[in-house]
Amino acid sequence: MIHAHGVPEVTDADFAAEVLQERGRPVLVKFTADWCGPCRQLAPVLGAIAAEEGDRLKVVRIDVDRNSATAAAHGVLATPTLLLFRDGEPVRQLVGARAKRRLLQELEEHLERRADVTT
Repeated sequence: MIHAHGVPEVTDADFAAEVLQERGRPVLVKFTADWCGPCRQLAPVLGAIAAEEGDRLKVVRIDVDRNSATAAAHGVLATPTLLLFRDGEPVRQLVGARAKRRLLQELEEHLERRADVTT
């Protein structure tokens, strides 16, 4: 499995508990595979986002080869696929690797505003 620091792996068995039942912050799920080159490129990007945005976003990964039921249930046909869930519902799908800045821009509308901004 391609490991990204701070991005835990979920499985078919715990996907509902870890993703669908999460309330409050959205959950970004990376559908990945060991043989996927773009997945390896995206791993450090997601690790950095998990570290920097953990208060606004939960980031997890799931291996499509070992957890095909979840991939099929969500119509994942390519890796890497990123699905953003809010309150158990998918609200955004992105396919392919991206730079951190671009990925954050594409997710921003679904993330809570930071409370640490003072006026």
